[in-house]
Amino acid sequence: MFLPRNTMIVTLLVAERALFLWNNDHIENLIKQNHKVILPIVLPALEQNARSHWNQAVRSLTINVSKIFSDTDPAFYEECMIKFREDEAQENDMKSKREARWKRMEEMGGMKASTNEPVLVSPRTPGTSSNASRPQLD
Repeated sequence: MFLPRNTMIVTLLVAERALFLWNNDHIENLIKQNHKVILPIVLPALEQNARSHWNQAVRSLTINVSKIFSDTDPAFYEECMIKFREDEAQENDMKSKREARWKRMEEMGGMKASTNEPVLVSPRTPGTSSNASRPQLD
């Protein structure tokens, strides 16, 4: 029990120190000068931390870092947030489709196992390739 608690504490300290580094005046000036390069790279991690990190201090520090970007260039920050939300929605859609394909495959496998008969996979709509009837796995 000691090791996991110790690992969590070390991870928490690393996260806090990394986020405190963003509050350094020199670092903040570099961020402001290069925000158009930095923000698209770090925004997904900042959003994930702000939404779901287990430690309130890390969430608060993350929000402070996000505020540096939003105060520096509000229009660019909003543009990046829109792109992030679109990417996130697309990723969620892909995940749902992948889960539906796996569920269908599991159902087909269960049908085959219970009846001991071959399972016919219905063909796709006309005009699709012959490989289209095969389930695609991502």
